[in-house]
Amino acid sequence: MKKLIILPGLAAILFLGGCLPSFGTEKEPVIQENEDSIEETVIIPDIQLKDEFYRTVIPFKKSASRGLVVNNISTKYDIQEVEEGLLRISTKHFDPKTHFIQEGQYIDKDTALAWLARSSANPQGLNPPEKKGITDGQPTEEAPNYLAHIVEQNYHVMTEGKKLRLAGMSIGLALNTRNYSRDGTDTKIDDREIEQEGMKIAEEVIRRLRSQEGLAEIPIAVGLFKQESRNSIVPGTYFATAVAEKGQSAPSGWKVVDEKYVLFPASSEINNYREVNETFAKFKQDIDSYFPSFVNVIGKGFYKDGNLQSLTIEVPIQFFGTSETIGFAQYLTGLVNQYFPNVHTEVSITSINGAEALIVKEAGEDPFVHIYGY
Repeated sequence: MKKLIILPGLAAILFLGGCLPSFGTEKEPVIQENEDSIEETVIIPDIQLKDEFYRTVIPFKKSASRGLVVNNISTKYDIQEVEEGLLRISTKHFDPKTHFIQEGQYIDKDTALAWLARSSANPQGLNPPEKKGITDGQPTEEAPNYLAHIVEQNYHVMTEGKKLRLAGMSIGLALNTRNYSRDGTDTKIDDREIEQEGMKIAEEVIRRLRSQEGLAEIPIAVGLFKQESRNSIVPGTYFATAVAEKGQSAPSGWKVVDEKYVLFPASSEINNYREVNETFAKFKQDIDSYFPSFVNVIGKGFYKDGNLQSLTIEVPIQFFGTSETIGFAQYLTGLVNQYFPNVHTEVSITSINGAEALIVKEAGEDPFVHIYGY
């Protein structure tokens, strides 16, 4: 087995890219054992933008099943959230201060395709046979296709001997909430059914991973994700998580993940979000009073454990010039301070020309405003 040499810090970047300002001190080389017997020089960045962000081993290694997510996940919103949500789950098990992330290297494309298939089409398929039930000797009802996609994330740590080793893995199982049959029928899958089938699939995935070299004695976290319908404009979320500790052949200790995305303005029957919905309505009214023509303002709130964590707002406008954009961005920044002082808020101002301005405000802090091209 060959060694993979790690050059952490910006020193390696300076070697590759020329003279740049130094943000950290030069470190001793670190060794990583690579199961593929490939020798290469890589970098561990010194800079960590936020405490919850993992540093990535560079050069970036694409996922062994890269590209399947676009084909298997229904909306662009779910494509992003199925990975971001798994990152949030991973921080509960693998400390971002001490762990480095790499995209999944153990479930390759062929394996993923086999596992995502129906068992009637592939013996490795984790989805049920296409038909269930027999009437007069003929199969009748179509079984739902539960598992839509598998996300894998690998986490490494640096040992005292200056070696980088695999220390854990996270697996996200994206599950369908609706069954789209070949005849065009769209049927909702019962939540309890999704939960039971998801846990059953998770157990089989862990069992199979344990048989692979290097994965028998690491903790493997798993999350169950409900993807939204094909026409949804908000993403689905993870709803359950568990972990298979070192050597365990199945996940245990399933816990509820209380996360939800809510679209604002929300329908009147969503009582749990009435206060934020009313605030957002006032925010929108003030925007409407600024422009003589209608502006379709849409907000997306992310809730965790029943509390609003962040708010993303899109404000499309007609573009009349840079000065008007600056004036409107300043006005909008004041509204954000007024209505959402204690919520992480991001506002994107766009026109037919593309992005015009961005307002980012951390909870309890002054906002940052950027005017594109100015």
